[in-house]
Amino acid sequence: MRLRALLETDALGLRLLGGEDELDRGVRGVMTTDLRDPSRYLSGGELVLTGLAWRRSAEDSEPFVRILASAQVAGLAAGEAELGDIPDDLVQACSRHRLPLFAVNESVAFATITEYVVRQVSGERAGDLAAVVDRHRRLMTSGPAGGGPDAVLDLLGSDLDLRAWVLSPTGRQIAGAGEGLTAQTGAALAGEHLAAVRAGRRAPHRAVVGGVTYSLFPIRNTGRGAVPASRDVRESVLSDWLLAVEADAGDWPAARLDLLQGVTQLIAVERDRREAARTVRRRLAQEVLELVQTGAAPAEIAARLRVAAPVLLPGLGTAPHWQVVVARVDWGAESGIEAGPVAQSLLEEILVDPTAAGADSADRIAVAHTGDEAIALVPLPAVSPLGLEEDVTPPSDAGLHADALLESVRAPLSAGLDGDGRLTLGVSAAVHSAEGLRGALEEARHARRVAAARPGRVCAAGHHELASHVLLLPFVPDDVRRAFTARLLDPLRDYDRRHRAELIPTLEAFLDCDGSWTRCATRLHLHVNTLRYRVGRIEQLTGRDLSRLEDKLDFFLALRMS
Repeated sequence: MRLRALLETDALGLRLLGGEDELDRGVRGVMTTDLRDPSRYLSGGELVLTGLAWRRSAEDSEPFVRILASAQVAGLAAGEAELGDIPDDLVQACSRHRLPLFAVNESVAFATITEYVVRQVSGERAGDLAAVVDRHRRLMTSGPAGGGPDAVLDLLGSDLDLRAWVLSPTGRQIAGAGEGLTAQTGAALAGEHLAAVRAGRRAPHRAVVGGVTYSLFPIRNTGRGAVPASRDVRESVLSDWLLAVEADAGDWPAARLDLLQGVTQLIAVERDRREAARTVRRRLAQEVLELVQTGAAPAEIAARLRVAAPVLLPGLGTAPHWQVVVARVDWGAESGIEAGPVAQSLLEEILVDPTAAGADSADRIAVAHTGDEAIALVPLPAVSPLGLEEDVTPPSDAGLHADALLESVRAPLSAGLDGDGRLTLGVSAAVHSAEGLRGALEEARHARRVAAARPGRVCAAGHHELASHVLLLPFVPDDVRRAFTARLLDPLRDYDRRHRAELIPTLEAFLDCDGSWTRCATRLHLHVNTLRYRVGRIEQLTGRDLSRLEDKLDFFLALRMS
């Protein structure tokens, strides 16, 4: 925007008093001040508005104008409301310093000029940024030459004063300009976004986290093309990125919304590039998985692992130990969704280490899919107490732990799965040879089935739990489960329903206290005699004896399966 355009706008009521040769100066902003020295608030290119309250004598004009000229402001506009005609000493000072000077008619408010300038400058900046975004898009079509998402987000911050971040479906920060979001804020924004997408709400989605308003824009994977209206949103909701902008886009003009849409399309190019980079790791995992499942010789599997290790862990001198992680996403038998690729993309995201330096260095996990399962080979370098890599069996608690994997992603993923989807995950123990991979795969699959027997949208189980009785429960047929629990617990449920006797809670507490009358009575806030009466009623209704270990175990299993 040029000073000449302001002079030619009749509604602003500006009258030129000097500096006609400087009217082609660009205006980058506007500032209103009556300070004698406003230099600390000037960055150059401003139109300065003043009511002249700083002027007490003619000698004050020269230093004031000199300060403005040194700050390289675009021009000075002085109001006539207080002093009437603009003083000659100010006109002369501006002439000496070649600073354009305007008089503002007393009928025109400074706010009117400010609003006009801000509107014009913002529109020009948005247009300039749109051109830059388009240039970046062309550059990134054949590679990351445009600077990646961070470069685009820097532009949003510098040209439109918008703070923005690119987040994964779990809330992990992929890119951002300036200060990053906390992990809690990222997860909360991802959850809000996934819930809005599942509900079919139109983007951008508005979210308030920690008292701050954000607008959330989906970043579609352009490699898949535009998602047709007939396509089930569940096929992409758990893999697409999102752009979180610290602003309320509800009242934005169409031009600015179109600009942000262009930004998301540009970032989607980077999304596709990283997706393509995973192709080699996925192929390696698929080859190893096929060898393991077809019963190939350990030597053949070991040879394939030696090829995989440098790709997954560059610079690794010896073959690492490995863990196997199995994940499954279920949308229901009638959904018709191919769940394997969904689980594969989601497992890759869950296994990324957010503390590693850079997204590419963090993305070292090989994930394949077969049927509805996704299977990950996770390398674990064995480290000796001296810090040297060794080919030794790692301790039983080494590597990934099931609950820790899901701790930070459970909330957002539950929102994305909504009311009809489930994610279950199983983790094997670490193995140090090709011979152990087949057992590790079966172990991870068994652990996933244990997780599937639990309630909740997002569940995991690890190899530690396979030594427990809970390993047996997922493999009990449903009709046997129902018959077993009904025989033991239905008489108690019926009695509780008729008499509100709370026999089921009493039974649970009694078993949890290992049959201790005193501890159980204390927990339930009952007299011991009352507790003995209730336990007697349980035994009478079921024909069992809670002093016998076998009957205690039957009740315990029935409660766990109910």
